[in-house]
Amino acid sequence: MACRLAEPAFFFMGPRERPIRSHRITTRCSSCFNYLKRDSLLLRGFKFQQCLISARRAKTVQAVAIPVAPSPADSTERRKQLAERYGFKQIGEPLPETITLRDIMDSLPRKVFEIDDVKAWKSILISVTSYALGLLMISKAPWYLLPLAWAWTGTAVTGFFVIGHDCAHKSFSRNKLVEDIVGTLAFLPLIYPYEPWRIKHDRHHAKTNMLFEDTAWHPVLKEEYDSYPVLRKALTYAYGPLRPWMSIAHWLVWHFDMKKFRPNEVNRVKISLACVFAFMAIGWPLIIYKTGVIGWINFWLMPWLGYHFWMSTFTMVHHTAPQIPFKSSDEWNAAQAQLNGTVHCDYPRWIEILCHYINVHVPHHVSPRIPSYNLSEAHKSLEANWGKYLTEATWNWRLMKTIMTMCHIYDKEHNYVAFDEVAPEESHPITFLKKVMPDYA
Repeated sequence: MACRLAEPAFFFMGPRERPIRSHRITTRCSSCFNYLKRDSLLLRGFKFQQCLISARRAKTVQAVAIPVAPSPADSTERRKQLAERYGFKQIGEPLPETITLRDIMDSLPRKVFEIDDVKAWKSILISVTSYALGLLMISKAPWYLLPLAWAWTGTAVTGFFVIGHDCAHKSFSRNKLVEDIVGTLAFLPLIYPYEPWRIKHDRHHAKTNMLFEDTAWHPVLKEEYDSYPVLRKALTYAYGPLRPWMSIAHWLVWHFDMKKFRPNEVNRVKISLACVFAFMAIGWPLIIYKTGVIGWINFWLMPWLGYHFWMSTFTMVHHTAPQIPFKSSDEWNAAQAQLNGTVHCDYPRWIEILCHYINVHVPHHVSPRIPSYNLSEAHKSLEANWGKYLTEATWNWRLMKTIMTMCHIYDKEHNYVAFDEVAPEESHPITFLKKVMPDYA
């Protein structure tokens, strides 16, 4: 799942990829600066000074950071402190650069890649039944219980998205035509064009947490933040209080612009768009005819907003954390991005069931060909073989607060800088969130 908002196209301007102007010290050992993040400077400040002193004494044109490897106990304790501060159960150790994505995939049992038609169609039955129950709840609920009915129905329709998601990854059926039909139909209630989403989502998996190229949550670039002062407030709201619904912006920006697709993709994109517009032209008037405009709000709009809450929340939790870096293409490592840079998060069981365990997300990024119903078993295998490298959480308010109030502007050394650190006078939404959002895990 993906919702990149950093490109200025969201604000009706053309994309602008600017060079990253960050002050950096070129190192001969990347592990040194992996430990020198802002939140651990107090813990490791003396070693940071040792690196700088050693670099100055070298008297070379290029500054050299002398690698200072922390003791296992020290690094473990540091990660525990950061996990507690940010709201994670565990922050994984850095993955050795010698490990490849193929090594990780080969460690998984072969059965987790197998498609089971019964389980696949059972997932459709679960989603259709839970969605129908949600619509019944909306029709019968008194006004004060409607938010609960909307929440259930929005979560149920998120299951449709996960089914289409499996179809796009060719993990639903052995028959590609069946997958295209099921995926297109599953996306229709969400007004999502199947082919445009599939094309852009494949790019997210190929370039996870790669600066510029990833189409998921993307940090704001300092150059763009400084270049468009009139948009700072909009960015502050988008990456702050509105973040749990900003997949709506991604939906608008990425999926309806024909210029974003290659010539050989255009025909399939047009078919998907025609299906979506036909659903809107037929489905919406029928809903309004039968239930009125209020009925359209109750039965479609509010569940749709509930779906986008989960779409945005799942995506930002999976791929946004203070300790997880975005890398430029020349520094990017597939194994680190997919295993070490993807977050596993446990949600209440009813959400996991209705959303077909899509939040068991690390194995999905190790291999998108794993069907959703096999993700839990695949995750157990990853825990057994690679557990110390995994970052894991149980959904909590501290985690959400960390993401919404800290993970804003891209920074080479610290990964993120918060809006209120750069422009405190323009960051009242962020300071407001810091005051009102709960801080318990």
